[in-house]
Amino acid sequence: MDVSSFDFDLPEELIALRPAVPRDGARMMVVWPDGRLEHRHVRDLPDYLSAGDALLLNDTKVIPARLRGVRLRAGGPAKIEVLLHRRLSEDRYSVLARPARKLMKGDILAFGNIEAEVTARGEGGEAEICFGLSGAALDEAIASFGEMPLPPYIAGRRRADARDRSDYQTTFARENGSVAAPTAGLHFTPELFAALEKKGVAWDTVTLHVGLGTFLPVTVQDTSQHRMHAEYATLAAALAARLNAVHRQGRRIAAIGTTSLRTLESATTPDGLIHRFEGDTDIFITPGYRFRAADLLLTNFHLPRSTLFMLVSAFMGLDVMRSAYTQAIAQGYRFYSYGDACLLLQT
Repeated sequence: MDVSSFDFDLPEELIALRPAVPRDGARMMVVWPDGRLEHRHVRDLPDYLSAGDALLLNDTKVIPARLRGVRLRAGGPAKIEVLLHRRLSEDRYSVLARPARKLMKGDILAFGNIEAEVTARGEGGEAEICFGLSGAALDEAIASFGEMPLPPYIAGRRRADARDRSDYQTTFARENGSVAAPTAGLHFTPELFAALEKKGVAWDTVTLHVGLGTFLPVTVQDTSQHRMHAEYATLAAALAARLNAVHRQGRRIAAIGTTSLRTLESATTPDGLIHRFEGDTDIFITPGYRFRAADLLLTNFHLPRSTLFMLVSAFMGLDVMRSAYTQAIAQGYRFYSYGDACLLLQT
């Protein structure tokens, strides 16, 4: 499909720079298959679920992956910034560097008291670096010196601060590895989990470490030419069995966020059976995709021309989602990572 089909105009003032307080007080647009809309709040999510339904969340934990420092070379130091993209070993990371033109293989980078050597250069600002520390010692140094990697549309308007250390993390995060938050999960509070339990709705977690693809725009004209960066994901065998039982009992699976949905769909075969999954996924979902396991999706409002807007358009239909986003803009919904939510109901 032509990427321009997924374009729309978004007023800058609707880009949320801080999350709602409390988290589940964020607005929630409910979208039905016929295009009908309801305007609620995330705390009302249990109203759209039934006993025996299952929620699936992504328990990945955002690391303070943005490091600001200097490149050390005979000609003098030069400022450099890297975004840790993917861990390759105990002491090596794939990174996105800015400005990339300042880097060469063999360069030494200093981030506070952490040093690293550039071991490879790629295209589009990508590089590989090897730190002088490894394992837990490197983790501690990064946690101390790094910044939370706020998305460009927020970071371009303000620097990350102490509040973002908690705001840009779900309350149930436990597996270190992401450079971006699974933002639909940011809305969940202990009170919301309690309300879901009272309703008889179980919840479980998968892990998908959100990577570089979150920050990269779609630059091709046709969606068939776009390639997703692979991201590491896991779905346990015991969870697969529980989810298959949910469907056998005629209940629904609600994916909380596009990363949970992509993990679930990666673990599901065309016959609709969910299996254990562990490894890389580069699944790219666009209109025409036949969903195998997800019945509901809670997600935030996404960027124009983004892979995420393409995914929600596949889930509900492009015309339905274009109309819903038009209404969201008219109603002043807050967009992107710290913004409001959208509950998409296929049935």
